[in-house]
Amino acid sequence: MQNFVNINDLEKHEIIGLIKRGLAFKAGTSVPTVAQHMVANLFFENSTRTNVSFQVAEQKLGWQQVRLDPDTSSTQKGESLSDTLKTLKAVGVDTVVIRHALNDWYRPLIDEQSDLMPHLVNAGDGNGQHPSQSLLDLMTIYETFGHFEGLKIRIIGDLAHSRVARSNAEVLHQLGAAVSFSGPQAWYPDDFNQFGQYTDFETDLETLDVIMLLRVQHERISSVENANFSLVDYHQTYGLTKARYELLKAQAIIMHPAPVNRGVEIDTDLVEAPKSRIFAQMTNGVYARMAILDALDLTTSNLNTINLK
Repeated sequence: MQNFVNINDLEKHEIIGLIKRGLAFKAGTSVPTVAQHMVANLFFENSTRTNVSFQVAEQKLGWQQVRLDPDTSSTQKGESLSDTLKTLKAVGVDTVVIRHALNDWYRPLIDEQSDLMPHLVNAGDGNGQHPSQSLLDLMTIYETFGHFEGLKIRIIGDLAHSRVARSNAEVLHQLGAAVSFSGPQAWYPDDFNQFGQYTDFETDLETLDVIMLLRVQHERISSVENANFSLVDYHQTYGLTKARYELLKAQAIIMHPAPVNRGVEIDTDLVEAPKSRIFAQMTNGVYARMAILDALDLTTSNLNTINLK
């Protein structure tokens, strides 16, 4: 794998291979030594979980980290992202992990097909894709159920502004899950119809296997929407309340990419409830990202030879 920028660009066997690789790391599979592999993380948007998770994954792989703050880099002088990346490659950086506000920032760089470009990992682009979050979400679901085919999964909340929703809707549909959506209809993009149906939150709630809640992204909605937003009304209409939690079947799990707005998308007492996998997702994020980074230097055949549980 040369780059990891959109999980929906991968074949099913490649996705399952990465999931099993992540689970193997979690189970204690020894980490291969990649001598002198250097990585830089460029986060042009704020991040806690994704940024730290990548750093921990890189350290567990034994990679050397090059610290570079985008706010003090030459991008502030007008240097293009392409030239910044080629500069990093020229001085010895092998892989660059990037979060950027621009959708599809990676497409023109990949199209260059230049040997001057390092491996690229997309840590989130605008409201486009969040492939490493998708992989850790898939890993969490697979860890619980052992498959995706036929699982009933509902993604609920701010669908329009969520790169997590867009990434997951497509890949879960491709993997055979029955995906449905809920949340404010004003935040429901019509193109999601190709992956599943929009429905009310409580429709067939007792039959769902996975509830995937989304953060309301106030930084991406208009000032008018923010002015009219009611935390109480949103929670009562689109949030996971205790009453709705009680309707879920015993084996169902609750997911959220975090940060969580407690009392808005989910009742604060349910964040650590038995069905919640929110913090387990964060733990899995480290191992999923180890699998992603490790795969940049492994062939598909190598992935398949790993002794998995």
